[in-house]
Amino acid sequence: MLKVENIDVYYGAIHALKGISLDVEEGQIITLIGANGAGKSTTLKTISGLLKPKSGKITFEGQDITGKKAQDIVKLGVVQVPEGRRVFANMSVLENLELGAFLRTDKAGIKEDMEKVFSRFPRLLERKSQSAGTLSGGEQQMLAMGRALMARPRVMLLDEPSMGLAPLLVQDIFSIIKEINASGTTILLVEQNAHMALSIAHKAYVLETGKIVLSGSAKELAESDEIRKAYLGH
Repeated sequence: MLKVENIDVYYGAIHALKGISLDVEEGQIITLIGANGAGKSTTLKTISGLLKPKSGKITFEGQDITGKKAQDIVKLGVVQVPEGRRVFANMSVLENLELGAFLRTDKAGIKEDMEKVFSRFPRLLERKSQSAGTLSGGEQQMLAMGRALMARPRVMLLDEPSMGLAPLLVQDIFSIIKEINASGTTILLVEQNAHMALSIAHKAYVLETGKIVLSGSAKELAESDEIRKAYLGH
């Protein structure tokens, strides 16, 4: 569904991604794991059009999207939930969700999706008129995911959804990610909590200093001694 072929990305003189290739198959959860600074977020930003690759190619459903504008990529159905949530703090929960649908004109569909978001995240319904800045970290993460769902993503790019959350909330967020996937959205997940990521993913890629050093089924990687030592702490 989404194919990244041999992309190179630079930040000034820094070679951030070195010939990265990966495949995201429809209906799956694919995860990218690796240490801080390995290039995980850079990969997502390049797919979503926020960074331009120096070379290589990105295709979505057979269409070349390399270097396309970010909003055009969203229109095609590739939607990113940014690291650090990035909700609009001074706007209400409802306004944040409405912004997620800003490229859409199907009023009935938007209303239906809003109801779906509120049934999936009842906490957001309770706080619908509160300003987003007053929400807890976990609620802001739910809002960021809800806002992305309002764009009707075919592929959701999730950047560090568990960052800074209490362990109990991490469980919640991950079961929500599984639900979103089960209801038909393909997911590309960047996550520092490798253990949780591998527990829900179908396939995983391991990044080290801008290169993919390992890939395979999430189950295989979770059982690999090398991965356990490096990322799972045992």
